[in-house]
Amino acid sequence: PLFTGVLAVDAMLPIGRGQRELILGDEGTGKTALAVDVMLRQRHSGVVCIYAAIGRRRAETWSIVEALREAGGRWVVVSAPADSSAGKRYLAPYAAATIAERFMLRGEHALVIYDDLSAHAQAWRELSLLLRRSPGRDAYPGDVFYLHSRLLERAAQLSPELGGGSVTALPIAKLEGGRLAAYIPTNLISITDGQIVLSQSAFAAGQRPAVDISLSVSRIGSKAQPQALRELVAPMRLDYAAFLELESFSRLGLRVEEATAKRLEVGRRIRQLLRAPWGQPLSLFDEVVRLALAGERDHLVQVPEEKVSRFAAQLVAEARAEFAEEGAELERTGQLLSDTKRRLARLIRARVGTEFGAPGAEPGG
Repeated sequence: PLFTGVLAVDAMLPIGRGQRELILGDEGTGKTALAVDVMLRQRHSGVVCIYAAIGRRRAETWSIVEALREAGGRWVVVSAPADSSAGKRYLAPYAAATIAERFMLRGEHALVIYDDLSAHAQAWRELSLLLRRSPGRDAYPGDVFYLHSRLLERAAQLSPELGGGSVTALPIAKLEGGRLAAYIPTNLISITDGQIVLSQSAFAAGQRPAVDISLSVSRIGSKAQPQALRELVAPMRLDYAAFLELESFSRLGLRVEEATAKRLEVGRRIRQLLRAPWGQPLSLFDEVVRLALAGERDHLVQVPEEKVSRFAAQLVAEARAEFAEEGAELERTGQLLSDTKRRLARLIRARVGTEFGAPGAEPGG
C-alpha cells in the first residue's frame, strides 16, 4: 500500500504502489491540498516524492516547496509556471516521470504528482495549433489521448528480479461544473486505475477533503490494504454508503423509523471522523483507532456530532500512550492482533462512558 494519511482515501479508496489514481475536481475544491497531504505522509516512509507543477502560479508552487521543506523527507519539484512557454509546460510531466523512473530503477519507491494534466493538454493544444495540426474535439489534436497514456503508463511496480522499485502516479485534472463526461477527464479515467472525485457541494459544506464517495473508485480495492485497515473498514464502508443514500431522503422531511434514524446519526458521526485538517496526515495507527471508534456504533452515537473530531483526537493520544509497543508493531507489519483489537474496543467504551455516559459502559474498561 501507499498510505496517504487521509482516512477517507486509505479506508475506502486505497492506493497501491505502482498504481495510477486520478484526482478530479472543480477549481478550488482542494485537489492540490490533498496531493500535498499525500506527499507530507511520505516523509517517514522512504518514498521519494516528485511534484510536477504544470501551468501553476509561481506563488502557489513556492508555498508547496516551503511546506515540503519544513516537513522534511525526500522530494523533487519540477516547475513549468503559467508564464513559461508552451514547450516547457508540455515537457514538465515527462521530466518528472523520468526522475521518478530513475529512483524506481535503483530499487526505490517514488510518488509522482502531475498538477495538473488539464493544463498539460492545453499546452499541447497550443503547440499543435502552432504546428498547423488539424484540431479535433474541443480543439484538441487527435493524439491527446496518446499524450497522457504514454505518460501515465510509465507508473509501475517492478518484480523482485528487476529490483522491486515502483512509481506511483497521482495525476490531477480539473472539472468544469462537475462534468465528469468532459473530454480530458474521460480520457484520463479510461487510462487510470481509479479516481478520487472532489465535490464542490461537499467542499462548500465544510467537508475536508471533499471526497465524493459515490463517484470515486479504486480498482485495486482492498488488495492494497493491510489487514488492520481491511478488517475494520468493511462495516464502516457499508454504514457510510447506507447513510449517503438515506440522507437524501431525510432532507425531504419525511418521518423515519428508529433504526433508520440511528443509521443517519451514525453516518453523520462517521463523516466527522473522515474530516482531515490540511497538512496533518494521519499515521496508520491513528487511522486504525478512528476506524475502531466508527465500528463501535452504539457508543459512537453517544458522542455529540460537533464533538466527534475533538474526541477522536483525544482518543488517539490516549491510545498511543497505552498501546505504544502494539502501535509500533502495527506501523511495521500492518497487522492488528485480536487481543489489541479487544483492548482498543474496551478503551473506546470506557472513554465514551466516562465522558458522555454511554449505557452499559464500564469506566476503566
